[in-house]
Amino acid sequence: MGAIGVLTAGGDCPGLNAAIRGVVTRLTAEGRTVIGIEEGWQGLMGGTTRPLTREDVRGVLGRGGTILGTSRRDPYVHGNGFESLREALERLDIETVIVIGGDGSLRTGAKLHADGLQVVGVPKTIDNDIAHTDVSLGFHTAVQIVVDAIDRLTTTAESHNRVMVVEVMGRTAGWIAVAGGMAGGAEAILVPEVEVDFGDLARRIKMRHTEGHDYSLVVVAEGTPGPSGQVVSSGIDQFGFSRIGGVCHNVASELERLTGFEARPVILGYLQRGGSPTAYDRILGTRFGVRAAEVAMGDESGVMVALRGDVIETVDLAAATAEPRNLDLERFDEAAWFFA
Repeated sequence: MGAIGVLTAGGDCPGLNAAIRGVVTRLTAEGRTVIGIEEGWQGLMGGTTRPLTREDVRGVLGRGGTILGTSRRDPYVHGNGFESLREALERLDIETVIVIGGDGSLRTGAKLHADGLQVVGVPKTIDNDIAHTDVSLGFHTAVQIVVDAIDRLTTTAESHNRVMVVEVMGRTAGWIAVAGGMAGGAEAILVPEVEVDFGDLARRIKMRHTEGHDYSLVVVAEGTPGPSGQVVSSGIDQFGFSRIGGVCHNVASELERLTGFEARPVILGYLQRGGSPTAYDRILGTRFGVRAAEVAMGDESGVMVALRGDVIETVDLAAATAEPRNLDLERFDEAAWFFA
């Protein structure tokens, strides 16, 4: 039997170490060799790996980040596809790679599976935009961080009679914005999936303030088009990905112009991806890791472990990464009952 590799790729999120721990603990219990691949796909492209034992993952359950490191380097973008990995795979006798990644990293895993590599995927992203799983690893913790921030911003907004415009992550999906805004009691939530009428939003905020509530909290997902109708971006990063973000500045300026109330933008940014995972994400990461290990020891490949209800199942990896999972509009409608 060959070794089984495990890597974390793409953006980090809370719960990655819980998943790694689940993989390693389950595999080593069966006497299997586990190879930790460092810095995502770059670890196989550059040959940076290390064995992982049960001792290596003790005490990591509650740690944020990833003990293996991560990067956005992709063998199909920054190398020659499967050929970029072949030498390392053969030298280390890795027969299956467990990929703990978001939609981009898992999409790469699906391509590699089509090219002949045995791959098992684990869905992780605070954006919660991976299809065919009810929840992705890291989402729950990110939402809790957003709620904690809204609770704090509410007190300062109330003290100064301000409109606070809080920008959260999510790229083109509004899952964090809706969940965080609903739990935090936001007066309005702006998401990419729902067109924003800024005139109506300003009217509702003005009405709220004239009724004796001298502050408002507006949550906006980073991929929401601003008043100009364009998604705000600061260009392309070194790996070819768009740097989405900054729309809260435009929204705050527009609301201040339309309402006459002072509006302040707040970008939560990487705070949402840092720190210790919640109990939920520690459990979900553990369950995902254990199930991925069991799948890797079996006959399935080209699949992703997924949470369906309360059961961890496997789904086709290519299908799960074909299209991003946009916000369920019924969830938005539920939150909208509480808008200003």
